[in-house]
Amino acid sequence: MTVASSPPSRLPLRSAEGAQTEPQTHRARAREGQGDGPLAALFIAPAMLGFLVFLLWPTLRGIYLSFTRFNLLTPPQWVGLDNYIRMVNDPIFWDSLKVTVEYVFINIGVQTISALAIAVLLQRLTQSAVLRGIVLTPYLMSNVVAGIVWLWMLDTQLGIGNEILQGFGLDRIPFLADESWAIPTIALINVWRHVGYTALLLFAGLQAIPNDMYEAAKVDGASEWRMFWRITMPLLRPVLAVVLIMTVIGSFQVFDTVAVTTAGGPANATNVLQYYIYGSAFGRFQFGYASAMSVALLVVLSAITFVQYRLTRAGHTDLG
Repeated sequence: MTVASSPPSRLPLRSAEGAQTEPQTHRARAREGQGDGPLAALFIAPAMLGFLVFLLWPTLRGIYLSFTRFNLLTPPQWVGLDNYIRMVNDPIFWDSLKVTVEYVFINIGVQTISALAIAVLLQRLTQSAVLRGIVLTPYLMSNVVAGIVWLWMLDTQLGIGNEILQGFGLDRIPFLADESWAIPTIALINVWRHVGYTALLLFAGLQAIPNDMYEAAKVDGASEWRMFWRITMPLLRPVLAVVLIMTVIGSFQVFDTVAVTTAGGPANATNVLQYYIYGSAFGRFQFGYASAMSVALLVVLSAITFVQYRLTRAGHTDLG
């Protein structure tokens, strides 16, 4: 009598398959856990390297040098707070800070109002890409080139600006050679160059405002002026706040326009803080003192940025 043989069990095979696939599953989960971290780190690495080499290290080095006497020819000599005490008692430093603040108020005031008007007109009347390109054109020119061109155009004897004034029967104005005209002129030159870029930043913010709000306001009979104050300004506030922070920081660092037009003159009327720091470092080789003034400027800008951020509530939006 033959005994029927039972079919072979497949349980060991399933166990073997499970033993083979379990490590693969763990590896797949590990890869999913890592996500795009290594790839992101690879792309961030060049920017991080640039930040460490060109921003963080020079900042830390400058803070250290601010406590030393250093002239490039000898090793830095630690002097403690001597540079800061000298800065507090330096009338030229305070005069340079006052000139810089005057420049910032003129530049930021005119630039912000003009850029806001241009952005609103671009958004409400036309959104032509060609017109936006024309508005941005002055920003494509370097500050040095723009300064030299305006220096020639505003020359007291040969500049086309004074030729036009004389053509209207007005007296010639020494725009860059008179103490009362120099800083406003430099501020307006930089307004001309940067207003297009600032306007496009604000225009991008206006694009985020839903058109439905304007349509509803028109149905209710609201005028353009009322819609500007009741809809545009409140909803544009976060973008406008960030733009103000950026432009204020940039205005406090004005240097190249002054260097190629007035070189700090006449009679230190345009001796802005950055130009005074440059003269102290590379003109008189007082790198320790120049570093102390740079640290003071860093503290001032940090305080202004903090106050602006809190007062304008740049991190919050009224858009639901």
